Amino acid sequence: MIFSSRTTLKTVCSAVAVLLLVAACDSATISPDLPTQPVTIPELPTQPSTLPEQPTTVIALPTSTPPPVGRTPLQQGFGAQKGFWQVYFTAPTGSRDSKTYVGGIDGQLADAINATTRTLDIAAFEFNNVVLTQAILDAHARGVTVRMVVDDVHGIQDKETTIGQFVAAGIPVVDDGRPALMHNKFMILDGLSVWTGAWNYTINGTYRNNNNALALRSRSAVQAYQAEFNKMFELHVFGTAKTPTAKPLANFTQDSVPIQILFAPEDRIVSALAVTLSSAQKSIQFLAFSFTLDDVAGVMQQKANQGVIVQGIFETTGSETRSSELRPLLCSGLEMKQDGNPFVLHHKVMIIDGKTVITGSFNFSAGARDENDENVVIITDPDLALQYQEEFARRWAEAKVPTRITCT
Repeated sequence: MIFSSRTTLKTVCSAVAVLLLVAACDSATISPDLPTQPVTIPELPTQPSTLPEQPTTVIALPTSTPPPVGRTPLQQGFGAQKGFWQVYFTAPTGSRDSKTYVGGIDGQLADAINATTRTLDIAAFEFNNVVLTQAILDAHARGVTVRMVVDDVHGIQDKETTIGQFVAAGIPVVDDGRPALMHNKFMILDGLSVWTGAWNYTINGTYRNNNNALALRSRSAVQAYQAEFNKMFELHVFGTAKTPTAKPLANFTQDSVPIQILFAPEDRIVSALAVTLSSAQKSIQFLAFSFTLDDVAGVMQQKANQGVIVQGIFETTGSETRSSELRPLLCSGLEMKQDGNPFVLHHKVMIIDGKTVITGSFNFSAGARDENDENVVIITDPDLALQYQEEFARRWAEAKVPTRITCT
């Protein structure tokens, strides 16, 4: 459905079930995707009757290599930049007092929006952040062409959304109008840079949840995201209705940095994850809001059996369900923890050998693989990976070893 200044948002009939924020309880079905390179997925070992003793391995953070990475001072958050990329992490304090919700990473994106002069394309699962809302309205008022694609239930129909303000201002908004999720969170600014990551453009996403945002000033990255945006906004094609392009994987280098950009469900994201994980020689670290994919966990187990250190942090909610990979990974002796945030650990991040980062909107779940509109960036840059390792270390320090899981 297209919304504009000549249309009115309608209340959706109660028959439309409100979907969960993310498919944390997706069935852990084995993906039909096969890696483009052969990857043997082993059987997970028989689980012992008691939890194995947790290893005490600590992976030392590498020192950043020249050119130096610049730090971005934030009141509530962490930021860094080098060359063509910028990266930001939220720093939730656990506060429920909205008066304390200032100085976050929303200010960095608002500054970027305020600098736009021509175009701003937005794909947003949710939207209610007032700082970003005002920046977008201001951009529209000064003549920037703004377009939006949103999820229907969590975007248009959400009771706290500010999307209605965009519609009232005359900004065209297209929603996906389907049960599955338009789960992307990205913006394309002036056709020059793209912001993506796990960060929903909301108050919770900015000040309560652990999130990351990655900005890429790259023509190739912009082209990949622009093509995906146009499928949804211009062609009104979502989810499984999208067909793979002749060359579905956007593989390129920017300033000698290898980058892959993929979109679900048309690209073989699970295959790409398996191939990337299978390249690990020393370490795999991950932060996961939802992790229910047996085949991805199987590759991690295979690498652990080969001596690779595997460490993971799960969002606590949903992590003890039958479909979650926490139990099998923990019970096979790997270092697994549950997050310590009283709200939500919302990352969808993997770090391989302190060199390669996987990030984006893609939860490691069947819903993300098979139905939702999602995006993933796989980027190999030790300086960038160091920033994600530092975030992993911050979250690891406050996380806890599961105490309610038994291995049978």
